[in-house]
Amino acid sequence: MSAGVFLAVMLAAGLHAAWNAIIRFGDDKVQGMLLLSTTQGLMGLALALFLPWPNGETWLWLAASTILHTSYKVFLTSAYTRGDLSRVYPIARGTAPMIVALSGALVLADVVSARQYLGIFMLGGGILMMARGVFSAGESRKLLPFAFASALTTAGYSLVDGVGARISGEATVFVAWLFFLDGCLFAVWALGMRGWRVVPMRAGLWGLGTVAGAASYGAYWIVVWAMTVAPIALVAALRETSVLFAVAIGIYFFREKAELGKLLAAGLIVAGIVVMRI
Repeated sequence: MSAGVFLAVMLAAGLHAAWNAIIRFGDDKVQGMLLLSTTQGLMGLALALFLPWPNGETWLWLAASTILHTSYKVFLTSAYTRGDLSRVYPIARGTAPMIVALSGALVLADVVSARQYLGIFMLGGGILMMARGVFSAGESRKLLPFAFASALTTAGYSLVDGVGARISGEATVFVAWLFFLDGCLFAVWALGMRGWRVVPMRAGLWGLGTVAGAASYGAYWIVVWAMTVAPIALVAALRETSVLFAVAIGIYFFREKAELGKLLAAGLIVAGIVVMRI
């Protein structure tokens, strides 16, 4: 992985943590995610209209990815209604790299060295350590199945999107259509669950949704592009450093506790990155 790709994925990690913070600390999580998805969908459509039409095989991967992305958002929204950012986010993001690493090597024949695998597992282990407060602090364990389901769908769409972008030959085309289709499917789910009352009427909320949607769109475009030029497992693992940004946001902006366990876990995450980059 080149230095340019490394820095780009780190930027994507920061953007990802930012939009998650916006969703988590909003009053209505489903409404916030609907705003984000709608903004993403409109951005995707605006780009897709001026880009080449995807080839036939790409549509199959787009369909699979749309289902996985929408499922991820449903699970993540459900988890955030039951737990804090500093608990849900590490669990949701921490398990995915290990699943992707093993699947990428076994299914996609990505070349990942033993040292890089060590870095991936150190990174994933550090992220999971951050979530142990669910058990020690008496927090609601109802968030766990939704957070782990979010991790599983994250691993799924990471693999599907990496392959789909390679097949399409152009990451921008794949991401544009993906976000448009995902925006449509999530809107169908939200309206089906809550009816038209889930649609926000305040202009300020749409402005916030636009910011979150732009951050999410930019973050994922970078990741999908990176997956076309670097091993999927390494990109997916490096992206999980977004936990560091999420913890910083929680501590400095939302006054969450700077627990020793979180700081130690952050150190393990940094060590994992160093091992990957040596």
